[in-house]
Parts: sequence; structure tokens; C-alpha cells
Amino acid sequence: MSDDEDVQLPSKKAKIVHFGSLEEVERQRLAKQEGQGSLGSDAVQAGILSGNINISEGETFDLEEHQSERQKEVLEEFERRKRARQIHVSTDDSEVKAQLRQLGEPICLFGEGPADRRERLRQILAKIGEDKLKKDSAEEKKEEKKEYNDTTWYHEGPQSLKEARMFIAGYSIPRAKKRLEKAREAKEIPAAQKNARMQELHRQLRALTNYGSQIGDSRPISFCQFSPNSKLLATSSWSGLCKLWSVPDCKLVRTLRGHNQNVGCVVFHPQATLTLEDSACCMASCSADGVVKLWSLESDEPVANIEGHEARVARVAYHPSGRFLGTTCYDKSWRLWDLEAQEEVLHQEGHSKEVYDISFQCDGSLCATCGLDAFGRVWDLRTGRCVMFLEGHLKELFAITFSPDGYHVATGSADNTAKVWDVRQRKCVYTIPGHTNLVSGLKYQGSEGQYLVTASFDCTAKVWAHPGWSPLKTLAGHEGKLMAVDVSPDSKFIATSSYDRTYKLWAAE
Repeated sequence: MSDDEDVQLPSKKAKIVHFGSLEEVERQRLAKQEGQGSLGSDAVQAGILSGNINISEGETFDLEEHQSERQKEVLEEFERRKRARQIHVSTDDSEVKAQLRQLGEPICLFGEGPADRRERLRQILAKIGEDKLKKDSAEEKKEEKKEYNDTTWYHEGPQSLKEARMFIAGYSIPRAKKRLEKAREAKEIPAAQKNARMQELHRQLRALTNYGSQIGDSRPISFCQFSPNSKLLATSSWSGLCKLWSVPDCKLVRTLRGHNQNVGCVVFHPQATLTLEDSACCMASCSADGVVKLWSLESDEPVANIEGHEARVARVAYHPSGRFLGTTCYDKSWRLWDLEAQEEVLHQEGHSKEVYDISFQCDGSLCATCGLDAFGRVWDLRTGRCVMFLEGHLKELFAITFSPDGYHVATGSADNTAKVWDVRQRKCVYTIPGHTNLVSGLKYQGSEGQYLVTASFDCTAKVWAHPGWSPLKTLAGHEGKLMAVDVSPDSKFIATSSYDRTYKLWAAE
């Protein structure tokens, strides 16, 4: 082949592609993808059928969700470490072990030193929070406090206490025998006759009205009590004065001067105005300065003083024998004084707060006390044991009294209720939610205990049937809070004393 000859090389034909509109181009692209997808899906189905491809249905892995959970765990770990750095742990290794034991953790691990133990406690507290440890400590202290409140403390007494207990046992057993014989006789009375008597009594109680009212002092009248013959009424006032009034004409008989501070109460000897001479110690009173004074019915000056209280004396009460005087004190104790021997024979603790009121059973064998710890206690004076623990009120107790039947006890509290307790069953048998303010005083009918009168800071006194506890009468008329209430031994009058400086007599029309 010569150089002059032209060499013809095969050339590719030029292809002119005509692009149509944009819609046509997009349509062609989608069609191509659908074709490829159908081919791909057919191939996948063929692989699954032949067993070469294994696809489990329903199993997915969300990467974003996994990342968010991981991020959350990291943040929680960061916060936990931050809390751990802020927790203060004691450097005392014994305290660290005690806290670990309290949390239920091992107090020591193999090869662990005090520093490692502190760090482990810090990490545990960071996980569960310091509040749990504080809560457990608070609950433990609460249990210890409850155990302390339930603990009765006894003190070794002098020989005179043994003699007093022997006297009380000899005095109370014959009286208990007579009371039980009387209860058996009452049980033999036909039910129809009992119901008739009860209906007549209830009719008289529903007819109670204000018989008389008298301004008793320039300051609130804190207490009132009828004399055993029902012809005198003794009142005590925050002015430091005690006064005697004639019943029913409400005339002043005598003013007893001797206290320098608020007088809490004044009470009569069980035989005063009956068999006891007027020149003897017929009354006792107490005041906020811890002074207890004894009075006669003939003099305006005190006959004797009882010294030994270092705090406020809230209430005093005579033992049915008249030989002993019980006093409740704000030093969390109550005391029993032998007036014949002129000495203190019993200094009894047992309440966790101030003791406020005291009441003796009609036989003289039992004594009930209540205090600002919201509990009451029934004591056996013959043995010194606490035979019943009155637990159920929500707030402080300000009044307690025995029923003449010998086995019912009533308590009044700042939770606006009065509770009736059965000493035989050792439980509360009824709760009277009859007032809108604290119950400051209560008193059973003196002879048979057929009704209960309660006084309250809601300015009213209420009469309740016993048994059944149905409301019979509301005694409204005072303009101030009622401080005390009493029922005359002959059951003809009810007396109430008030913060409005007056006392009132209530009787049936």
C-alpha cells in the first residue's frame, strides 16, 4: 500500500438525541427505575424461594432511636457523677459502715479500704438519692420516739408508799364489792322499768335551761366544782382568786386569797360539807407557779401549802378516801401526796409531755391521767402498774374523768372529740365528734353516770346519753370559750365556767 493511497477508517455514526420536554424526560426516568425495580424484586423473590436469601420479617434497627437512648444513658451517667461529687459523706469510717448497713449494703468488700468504702457509699447515694437515707433515719427516730412514749418508767418509792398502797387496797376492795352488788341488783330491774326511768331522765335533760348566771371575776374563770352537799360552788380564776358561791341563788360566800398567779382549779374534799369539820382542810387549789394550797371553809387564808413542784400544776384531785391528793405537773409527771403524813409518797413519770388532768375511780383503786402528748394512762394505785394505755386521740388531751360505774373513762382532746374507753375491754368503745373546737372539760352524772356533759372552746356544752351516746341537749349562752363543767352530786344542776368571766347554772324547767 502506497503512501499516496487514502486510508478509510470506519467512523461511528453520529447519533442525534432529541430531548423532549422535561415531563417526558422525567417519565422515561421513572419507567426505567420501575423496570429495574421489578427485575430486582423478581431476583430477590427467586433467591428467597431457593433458600439462598434469608430475611426475617419484623426485625428492624432504628439507628436514630439507638443513638438517642445511648445519649440519654450518657446524660444520666453524667448527672449521677455530678450528684456524687456534691454528696457529702462522713470521714468517720464507723458512720460510713452504719449508713451502708442501713441501706442494706455490705459494710466491707474484699480489699476495700476506708477511702474506697466512702466512694462506694457516695456512688450508692447518687443512685438512690440522699432522701431515702434521710427518710429511713426519720422513720427510725419516729419508731424510737414511739417506743419511748410507750415505755412506762417506775421509781423506787419510800416505805410510806408501801403503806399508802396497802391502805388503798384495804379501802378499795370493800367499795368495789358494794359497787358490784349494786350493779347486780340493777341488772334484776325489769327492762320496762329501766326504760321508763331513762325516758323520764332524758325528758328532764332536754328541758335544761339557764337557771342563773353570775359574773365571777375580772378575768376568765378556769374551773368550777360543786360541794358534796350541792349547796356551794367553788370557782377559780386567772386573777389568782378562788371564790365560794351559794347554790342556787349565786351569792358570794367567801373569797379565798393566797395565789399570786393563774389558778388552774379548786376542788372539794370528798367529805367536805358532809362529815368533815369546816375548820379542817376542805379544799385544795393549784396555780401556774407550782403552788398548791389547802383551804378551810371558815377562813379566807390558806391552811397549808404543798411545796415541791418546780413547774406549773394544771389540776389537783382528791382520792375518794380524802387522805391523798393527786397533782398533775408540767414536768411530765404526776404526784400523790399523803395529807395525813404530810409528804409526797409517789412521783410518777410515764408521759412524754406535760401532764394536764387526773381523775380517781370511785373505788379508789385506779387513777387516770392525761397529757399534752395526746395519750392517757390508767394506773393501778395498789401495784403502781399502768394497766391501760389510752391511744387514739390526734392532739393534746385536756380532760379525763371516770364514770361512777367504775369501768368507763372519758377523755376530751384538742382534736374536737371526746372518747369513751372501757377499762375491762381495754379499748375505745365510742368517739363523740360533737364539737367544733377543743374539748376542755367533761363530767359524768355523779350518782349513776347516766349521762355525760362535755364543754368546749366552741362556747357550748353538750349533754350525751349513756349508753347510746345520743345528743340530748346543747347548753348555749356563754360568749366565750368554756373552761370547765361540773354536775352537782344531787344531779339537779350543771355548772359551766367560761372565758367570758362568768359561770352559769343549768337546771330543768
